[in-house]
Amino acid sequence: MSGHNHSHSHAGAPGESHQGRIAVALGITVAVFIFQIIGSLLTGSLALLFDSAHVLTDAGGLAMALLAARLMTRPATSKRTWGFARAEVLAATAQAAVLLAVGLVVLVEGIQRLFNPAEIASNEMIVFGAIGLLGNIVSMFVLMGGRNNNFNMRAAFLEVLNDALGSVAVIIAAIIISTTGWMQADAVVAMLIGVLILPRTVKLLLQTISVLLESTPSGLDLDKVRVHILELEHVISVHDLHASQIATGLPILSAHVVVDDGCFHDGHVPQLLDALQHCVAGHFEVSVEHSTFQLETAAHADHEHGAHH
Repeated sequence: MSGHNHSHSHAGAPGESHQGRIAVALGITVAVFIFQIIGSLLTGSLALLFDSAHVLTDAGGLAMALLAARLMTRPATSKRTWGFARAEVLAATAQAAVLLAVGLVVLVEGIQRLFNPAEIASNEMIVFGAIGLLGNIVSMFVLMGGRNNNFNMRAAFLEVLNDALGSVAVIIAAIIISTTGWMQADAVVAMLIGVLILPRTVKLLLQTISVLLESTPSGLDLDKVRVHILELEHVISVHDLHASQIATGLPILSAHVVVDDGCFHDGHVPQLLDALQHCVAGHFEVSVEHSTFQLETAAHADHEHGAHH
């Protein structure tokens, strides 16, 4: 016998897509890109050019985030039983991968420019850097309220934070060049932009890949889950215990639970099923509200194929 709980109001489920926030941030980012690409052509600044490249990359990332946010709101169907809930994970993975590539390119190009510095129009560079920073700050405030709601929003916020750091770095480089004449400051700051975005990008990329690999959700210890289940009255053993994550706030768990034969004759199965679901929904750091249990007699294992664990 199998079953799952009847509550489908998952905390942080895909309904919280924040399309409006992402759309506003995307519009601001595109405007900043146009201003900064013009500025990089006028000033000859590598830092400003690569900051413009970051902005373009981030605009693409925000466009992916906006598409994912819209897909997330689509209802489930018989063909896609979870709807497009995982669209946020796919979009965040793609954004993180692109940001990682851009960061590495910046480091390589910055090293090359250290040995071959170019003339920089530092005063104009400050102006365009300030324009970019202002747009980034506005976008950050727009996205800040929902940045921890799901992977998609975290990636979108990271995109804009990356831009803000780049704009600050551009302004610092321009000030150093203007006051000291040290042209290599442009290359140093360009590399600093790359270094600043890499750690957060790698962390997000590893987290989203973990979800795509169907890893056990962070904060859910299956060994403790197994022990908890075995402590329930009438439970003999547990096998085929699996847990994964569809999207942010949507962990799922399934297990085969061997129980006393008498439970199938004395009407105790419904109460036992409720106890199992209450166990995984309320005793651990990650609350699993969508769980499926197959209740079995000890003899049923002889009819199953494959290894149990």
